[in-house]
Amino acid sequence: MDQSLLSRASPSRCCSLNVVKSWLPILSWLPQYNLKWLQMDVLAGLTVGLTTIPQALAYADVAGLPVQFGLYSAFMGGFIYTLLGTSKDVTLGPTAIMSLLCFSVVGGEPHRAVLLSLLCGLIQTTMALLRLGFLLDFISYPVIKGFTCAAAITIGFSQVKNILGLRGVPSQFVLEVYYTFAKLPEARVGDVVLGLLCLTVLLTLTFMKRTLPEDEAPAITTAARKLIWTVSTMRNALVVLGASFVAFSWEAYGYDVFTITGKTAQGLPPFRPPPTSDTTANGTNVTFGEIVTDFGGGLAVIPFMGLLESIAIAKAFGSQNRYRIVANQELLAIGLTNVMGSFVSAYPVTGSFGRTAVNSQTGVCTPAGGLITSAIVLLSLAFLMPAFFYIPKACLAAVIICAVAPMADYKIVKKMWKIYKLDLLPFGVTFFVSFWEVQYGIIAGIAVSGALLLYNTARPQIKIIDYNTLVLELRSGLSFPASEYLSHFIYTKALQVSPLRSVVLDCLHISAIDYTVVNELRDLLRQFDVRNVRLVFARLEPSVLKVLLAADLQDLRCRDTVEEAILEAENLHSN
Repeated sequence: MDQSLLSRASPSRCCSLNVVKSWLPILSWLPQYNLKWLQMDVLAGLTVGLTTIPQALAYADVAGLPVQFGLYSAFMGGFIYTLLGTSKDVTLGPTAIMSLLCFSVVGGEPHRAVLLSLLCGLIQTTMALLRLGFLLDFISYPVIKGFTCAAAITIGFSQVKNILGLRGVPSQFVLEVYYTFAKLPEARVGDVVLGLLCLTVLLTLTFMKRTLPEDEAPAITTAARKLIWTVSTMRNALVVLGASFVAFSWEAYGYDVFTITGKTAQGLPPFRPPPTSDTTANGTNVTFGEIVTDFGGGLAVIPFMGLLESIAIAKAFGSQNRYRIVANQELLAIGLTNVMGSFVSAYPVTGSFGRTAVNSQTGVCTPAGGLITSAIVLLSLAFLMPAFFYIPKACLAAVIICAVAPMADYKIVKKMWKIYKLDLLPFGVTFFVSFWEVQYGIIAGIAVSGALLLYNTARPQIKIIDYNTLVLELRSGLSFPASEYLSHFIYTKALQVSPLRSVVLDCLHISAIDYTVVNELRDLLRQFDVRNVRLVFARLEPSVLKVLLAADLQDLRCRDTVEEAILEAENLHSN
């Protein structure tokens, strides 16, 4: 009796456990956690943490926010993703693209940036709960590449003024280019020298890491290889530390040589709800509705781009390291990260490709490595903020330029030209419009891609095979936008041949049909009947045949093969 009850209860308990594990992936790997995994996760967390701090400070500048906001945004992801993430490699935090998007929407206003994080997180979480991850499939690769290439150029050039030590340069791209060159005589020698030196060191260390020989190569010892890899991986932190020491030394002797970060907020951010209203410089109160209206299209673009960037990274490293990710669970992780991050003054974050690569290369075993990274960021906020006073802006600019330079993939234009030239249209639209407004560039690119997709749907490929009977082969799917075109095409071709012949429609590639198409076919059959022309369907899918039979089309003729359909058409024509 007890065993019977147990056997009946076990499937329910098993199902419940699987459901819980699907929502909390940590329950899948935590029971197997061991000392070796702990060692590797701690090492990876430390390495990524030392990479995160200088990048977070630099990306806050891209977002137009005080540098501490970069660190505020860098630690919540580690805690949330450890519980909810399905990739062992992904690290969530501020990125160059999200920082640029944030700046384009909020214009460097901290309160609005924090509120934007909350709203983006709510949108992303809702999408996850409704299982709407498939919507990301409608953002095509050319649109993504057009945006990232434009973003790389925009972000990179925006840092030139910091390398030169220029002030009063507008942030709008065209004006920024003009005034950067117009103000060249005002460049500060100290910033230029330090910025170029930092760029040289970063590029040299990056080159050394890329050209590092394999383990089997006898030209370099294992110890030297590890040393080069460690130094090159932590190059951002080392360069920032070195530049800060140089700036501190000159400041100590009373020389104002470099443009430095200056005073930053001390300590951890307070845990509080994000502000839902704002006050302008002249004291005017701005309501929540007005702020949301000001966000405009950015409130749609930023959540989608954040999800797209993070899931693309997760899929790439999952494929590389042979594990699968759950897209909707990733949406939930990044959505809750942005929601909870807004309570600690964070702006919107997503997955970072560079830091994820470092995490993977260091040998991280589980998402728990993010806990160590987050702990390092919190420690730096608690104890190191006074030291950030002396970080030169030229140094942070060099870090950003080196981080975004690989995103400017100019070779993609040649590849698109060679593979499918029409993809250059959404790529070009996204690329050029993004220099005006980033979010509009993405929206325009998606619109062009959608128009091309709809055009292909509305104009299906039809191959004409002219035996003794006119045979038309549909080379793509069939839905209501194509119904009138299909009807007109078949009717026109049938009347063009002399003498009039019956028509065979090869439907092998048609997997679905709708009411609009059925009505067009009904009208076409009537017109053919008046002219004594017959239409014979060949190789219909069972689901399509079922719809046509249910429609009770007059004079409907179907055959299993094209040959049988041709034979029937010829017989009908001869009769």
